[in-house]
Amino acid sequence: MTVLSLRRIGQMLLIPILAVLTALVAGAIIMLIFGDDPLSAYRGLLTGAFGSGRAWATTIRKMTPLIFTGRSVAAAFKAGLFNIGASGQFIIGTVCSVAVGVNFEGLPIFIHMPLALLAGIAGGMAWGFIPGALKVFTGAHEVIVTIMLNYVASLFAGWTVYAGGTEGQSPGPLWDRTAGAISETPDVFLSARIPWIFAEPYRVHWGIVIAIGVAIFIWWLIFRTTLGFETRTVGQNSKAARYAGIRVNWVIILTMMIAGGLAGLAGAVETLGLNHKFAPEFTGGVGFDGITVALLAQTNPLGVLLSAFLLGALDAGAARMQFDSGVAADIIQVIQALVLAFVAAPQIIRQFYRIRTPAAEAEGTVFSTGWGR
Repeated sequence: MTVLSLRRIGQMLLIPILAVLTALVAGAIIMLIFGDDPLSAYRGLLTGAFGSGRAWATTIRKMTPLIFTGRSVAAAFKAGLFNIGASGQFIIGTVCSVAVGVNFEGLPIFIHMPLALLAGIAGGMAWGFIPGALKVFTGAHEVIVTIMLNYVASLFAGWTVYAGGTEGQSPGPLWDRTAGAISETPDVFLSARIPWIFAEPYRVHWGIVIAIGVAIFIWWLIFRTTLGFETRTVGQNSKAARYAGIRVNWVIILTMMIAGGLAGLAGAVETLGLNHKFAPEFTGGVGFDGITVALLAQTNPLGVLLSAFLLGALDAGAARMQFDSGVAADIIQVIQALVLAFVAAPQIIRQFYRIRTPAAEAEGTVFSTGWGR
């Protein structure tokens, strides 16, 4: 590795690292204002994330879906697209994987589990196809469409597990009839579950290996294939890409489908590896957290692993931080929001720390997150 490469890596890491440190300092100041002890809070945070085998296991579990959703958002960024729909794609992937997981009893695990995973990918890709196609054929902006589809996905998923009622409504097709009034699916069959690496009480499953493998594959796809080159070219300048003969419309649709498939795979892995069923409260906010992961990684496929690890650790340590110091666990959400703000607007960090803007950015080239067109 040359000195030039090391310098470039250092420049790429500088803003994210300073953004995280600045957010932690800002969080400490907020704690002091409200009379809390930031040292005790952050000590509890570290203990909760890394202080024991169970803590490490929790961090790994938390980071696993973030790798997929962060990679989903980052993949869309590479084509100049903003995928706000990872949350909806996550939900659809979950429902599709569960639909396969609670059926086809008797299939061997080497068929049933991959089939359930592929169902999650297919569901997410279908949900990603919609905003991509609408953008290409109608000009609808992907941000608006993906936000709307998040609500559609949530309502659709709720219908699939609806428990029925006294007014004669029929229950949803995936509702567990033994659950009474609780809206949830049955547990997926053992043959559809992702096996444990470390069983109870750690509950670390092979989904983390799948996530790392997918991140490496997406890196190869983006930086070592023709499709990846076309995607990055469209993200840099779609008009120039079209002039060069690249099928821009096809690239946009395919990129949104890949992004949707990754988020759908996140839902499938989370369900088949950890929850083993679907209930509306299991969806969480990992889809939206993927935006923070992607921005913090500056859309680098391998950088997503590091940023997902950081956010997973923050989430894993939040409960212990609250228990040890009495500070509200919501401060973690504040820190994450500050990290997102500082990374999305790097000029704030540059001005604060008096860091010179690189010549490429000063001349107006596309910022590394791929926001430019």
